[in-house]
Amino acid sequence: MSGKESGTGAGSGADAPVTGAPGAGDQRTAGDGQRTVGDRRTTVRRIRHALVRTVLGGLSAVVVATPFVAAWEYHAYREEVSRQAAAPTEDGFDARPHALGPRHATAPTVLAYHDVAPHPRGRYTLTPARLDAQLSALHAAGYRTLSTAEFVRFLATGRSPYPRSVYLTFDDGTRGLWAYADPVLAKYGMAAAGYLITGAVGTHRPYYLSWAEVHRMAASRRWDFQAHTHLSHRRAPVDATGRLGSVLANRLWLSAAGRLETAAEYGRRVRRDLDRSLGAFADHGLPAPRLFAYPFSENARRTNLSAHAAAQLDQVLRAHFAATLTNTSRRPLPPGGRAAAAGQVQRLEVLGTTTPGALLHQLRRWASGTPGDVADPLDHPDLWESPGGRPGTGLDAVTGHGTRHGSYASAVYRPLATADWNTYTLRATAERLHGTGASASFTVHDGSLSPCTVTIGAHTVRVTQRAPGTPPRITSLPLEPASRHRLTVRITAETVRVTVDATVVGVHRTERAPLGQTTGGIALGVRNESPGTPWPRVAALTISPR
Repeated sequence: MSGKESGTGAGSGADAPVTGAPGAGDQRTAGDGQRTVGDRRTTVRRIRHALVRTVLGGLSAVVVATPFVAAWEYHAYREEVSRQAAAPTEDGFDARPHALGPRHATAPTVLAYHDVAPHPRGRYTLTPARLDAQLSALHAAGYRTLSTAEFVRFLATGRSPYPRSVYLTFDDGTRGLWAYADPVLAKYGMAAAGYLITGAVGTHRPYYLSWAEVHRMAASRRWDFQAHTHLSHRRAPVDATGRLGSVLANRLWLSAAGRLETAAEYGRRVRRDLDRSLGAFADHGLPAPRLFAYPFSENARRTNLSAHAAAQLDQVLRAHFAATLTNTSRRPLPPGGRAAAAGQVQRLEVLGTTTPGALLHQLRRWASGTPGDVADPLDHPDLWESPGGRPGTGLDAVTGHGTRHGSYASAVYRPLATADWNTYTLRATAERLHGTGASASFTVHDGSLSPCTVTIGAHTVRVTQRAPGTPPRITSLPLEPASRHRLTVRITAETVRVTVDATVVGVHRTERAPLGQTTGGIALGVRNESPGTPWPRVAALTISPR
């Protein structure tokens, strides 16, 4: 640079005399010209240096800022509000071929949904069109939806604000609730509750909801949000074989230590997770959740928890929530007094393959009934269930119209509809009672914590009363020998009065228990332990309110 600049200056000075003979003034002018040219070139050089520094500085800033910009864009992407799809425009269901809901007022049914997406990823995902068709069917059948506050109020009082109602629950908190389910709810003016895995909100976008979407949904008043753990909605090894189970409802296998968690370690982990979940609700300005849904519907009754650990889980959940929700239960727990007493409510699971007609049929099956609402229960095999779905059992086997396997057959009458019965009268006739190996049994308060079973043979009657934590209380009395006996059982919340033929066998008091723990309906059974002899059967049955 310096050599090139000197040569250029000499050339300029040599050119000056060409115009005339130089004088003293001319010499000064030439020198001034040289200085002027030099100053200009110095200025250009400085500008060039400044431009280079600016460009290099800008490039450096870009390099340094790129990770931060990417992080900001990722944060914005996580927090964005997705575009909603329009609800299907065609009416999704023709109600004319289908009967409307039950004529009498019924307890609400809790429907368990998961994801909604145009392209289902599995059996738990509904398309927007299928959800629209289901909600259209509910609307046409006269069902109203409940908020969580209304449903919790029902559990406390037993009074539903509407004759026919459903409580819509959506587990996991997927983005499909905002993008696809919310427009369908808005179309029918319905409400629902989203059960959030709070540690997943805003992660794995676009699968889960963002907090911004949660807030928009809450602001619509169509949605409220409830608890589904913080980060305990997953499976992990629960024994040395690697068998997987819900991490909330199991003690985990600690491979490094070669043992299960202790009850104390399990309790601390569960409390920490639930505290974080509740903290997330508070941190994001959402009301504290009132209900909790078990991940995978695995509760303490189906897992490896000891009695002490199970009690810890129950204690923690009862301390924070009005009730828990599950899709599977060892005994029927539809919404009502029995479920409220147990602190756990059973839900009707809705799948991507559930048609609107099938949903209405299931709702009629779940609808709470009243004693005497069916004149002759034995004329309605569809209202009876076979315990465990075992072949060779069910109503036809009990009444002598079907094939039996083994030495015992049984049938349960509307276990969901009768869960909260506590005052009614059963009248029945048992026949073909021959020898000592044939009998017919009638269980009242079935599915409760204190069922009572009356077993009739040709020569004897036996009353078996059960209560939690105590041995069965059994009363046996002889009967006038006969192959046919008539039975009357009058049931109240506190007593069971048994009469066979014209003789009062006795009055059996039920154990004192919280309201709802002694309610239940009817189960029938027949036993034949003498191969080659006729099977006994239940020949007649009526149920009345008193």
